Amino acid sequence: MLITSASSHDERDRHADVAVLPVGSFEQHGGHLPLATDALIASAIASRLAADYDLFLLPPVTLGCSHEHADFPGTVSISSRTMAAIIGDVLDSLAGSDIHRLAIVNAHGGNYVLSHVAQEANVHARRVVLFPSSKEWDIAREHAGCQTSASVDMHAGEGETSILLDQCPEVVRDSYRAADHRADQRPHLLTVGMRGYTNTGVIGVPSAATAEKGRLLLDAFSAQFKTYLDVLR
Repeated sequence: MLITSASSHDERDRHADVAVLPVGSFEQHGGHLPLATDALIASAIASRLAADYDLFLLPPVTLGCSHEHADFPGTVSISSRTMAAIIGDVLDSLAGSDIHRLAIVNAHGGNYVLSHVAQEANVHARRVVLFPSSKEWDIAREHAGCQTSASVDMHAGEGETSILLDQCPEVVRDSYRAADHRADQRPHLLTVGMRGYTNTGVIGVPSAATAEKGRLLLDAFSAQFKTYLDVLR
């Protein structure tokens, strides 16, 4: 399951010292993937980490900072201030359960504020890790045999489509096979948004996606997370 089915008694018995919070977005992902794509991917990674390392899995934050997608139908954003406040509230609430460490699994590149939140939270103690970084994505993509790099395949492409083909294929429409769009150079993304580089919402090569690649991506993320957990503890 992508959302925990654990009961309060289950978590009492688990007595985990680290919670895992998936953070996504609600934004366009072309015509072949749902608006909830990033939340689904964050939940898939977080669920795998929680299962492999016996951690406390939290429900996903399903809205993110998606302002670069604002002029595509269906996209809904929250401000960076709201995102920071949500993470702060989650940390404070977890402390009431004697859990003082949080792993944030972020699946939306536009949630830049999470880096600042993590840095500030760790000033006096190791409390927060933010995972995966671009480095972990690169290693995972190589492990999975992806044809594209993360830079080329930045949105609704091979990597994201593969994970959803593995985890919840019912949400992937067959149009992914003909949805490729390349825009390798995007120097003014923060100014002109995604619309400046794509009319479909896709930047990447979803036609190269397979469920097997999705499974291998998750395997690689789980293996790489161990060093983050060691540092956090």
